[in-house]
Amino acid sequence: MSIRVLYVEDDKRFAATVIEFLELMGLVCDYCDNGLQGVILAEKNQYDVIVTDINMPKLDGLGMCQKLRQQGIDTPLLMLTALHDLDDKLAGFDCGADDYLTKPFELKELLARIKTLSKRRSGNAQKLVIQELGLELNLGERQAFREGILLKLTPSSWKLLEVIARAYPNCVDRQMLEHTIWGDDVPDSEALKVHIHRLRQRIDKPFSEPLLHVVNGNAVLKRVHS
Repeated sequence: MSIRVLYVEDDKRFAATVIEFLELMGLVCDYCDNGLQGVILAEKNQYDVIVTDINMPKLDGLGMCQKLRQQGIDTPLLMLTALHDLDDKLAGFDCGADDYLTKPFELKELLARIKTLSKRRSGNAQKLVIQELGLELNLGERQAFREGILLKLTPSSWKLLEVIARAYPNCVDRQMLEHTIWGDDVPDSEALKVHIHRLRQRIDKPFSEPLLHVVNGNAVLKRVHS
């Protein structure tokens, strides 16, 4: 069955290019150019993934995402943000977005993100499930499970795991990891290493295969097959 996508973008020329590519790849796309119409379409139709820009007329992407979540619409949502705009990324997560992609981006990467989100959908807005990793986050209860086993996390470890899991299968950079724990009051450079080590002890140590990997300060969840 084809993946059905709602794409919300006020740049019609750019949107046409994106939609043409996605449809060539076998996806089915609905399109509108503002968040207000996006809410209406999401209420009427069943989508596998919603992709939205942030800056749009009538209702921006953040407002649209917030309205959808308030109405109980849990469709996975990918938010497009300006390059390196950390505030947009954090605001998107606060509103209920599942992932973000910075502009400019490769169309193949957008396709990969959409496919991943379409597999992740759990039918419950309070859960984030990454089936291929055996990982489940209960967002309401702030609990995480790997292979059905409850992971005993500190509040800081939970914050890190949530932001890294939301970005899956992509990396989360050091700046965002630090902001997740400390906001704008970041301590010395070794503090993040301590928190990452603590999270790794909880998520990986009891299991034969590690999931949490850090390269040059960027964190990612993945399996490394031998």
